This record gives sequence, structure tokens and C-alpha cells, in this order.
Amino acid sequence: MKTSSVMIVEDDARVRSLIRRIIDDLVVSVYECGDGQEAVELYRRIRPDLVLMDLRMEGVDGLSATRAIRDSFPEARLIIVTSYDAPDVRAAAREAGAMDYVVKDDLSSLRAIVKRATESA
Repeated sequence: MKTSSVMIVEDDARVRSLIRRIIDDLVVSVYECGDGQEAVELYRRIRPDLVLMDLRMEGVDGLSATRAIRDSFPEARLIIVTSYDAPDVRAAAREAGAMDYVVKDDLSSLRAIVKRATESA
């Protein structure tokens, strides 16, 4: 079963493209945006089944965007995809409402996590 829509929130277009290639055959629609403010606005319009959220972005960062989305849409399902792998950052992501956490240095687990999330949708 394919999840119908995933939103990739990442300020680096090359990383967005890489993530898209990793998950493309698992989903029907992929939406992309480059910052947290755009993510909050796009989420309100399309309400994707899953959000893959970077943490460090100009303007509204990923933790703030995750909180804003979850505050308005408690059913939102977000996975953090970031370069930062520290216990305090992971804890902050959980507190903001993220359901999982993937480090960009090892994106091999991303596909399995998205597949699991799509099967439980």
C-alpha cells in the first residue's frame, strides 16, 4: 500500500532530490518545500500523510515548524531528517511531536521507516 502523499521539507535542493529518489516508489505524491514557514503553509493546504522535516533551516526551523503543524493538526505524522545526531536534539524532536528521527549521514534507514509509516497509514 502506498501512502498517497509525502512532504519533504529541506533547504538543500540536492538533499530534497536524494530523499525523493529514496522514497519515490513508495508514495503517490511528493511535495517539496525549502523552509519551515512554507512547510506549515503547505501542510495546511494539502495535509500530506507524512512529513520528512529537516531541522536547521533559515527562518522557521524544523522544530518550530513541527510544533506548529502538530499544534494545529495533532494527527500529523512527521519524521525528522537531519545532520544532527545528539541526544538533546532527538529529545527536542520527540517533544515537538516527531514520530521518528533519521540522520542524513545514514539515509539507508529512511526507506524502511517511510515504508513502515505508509503501511500503518
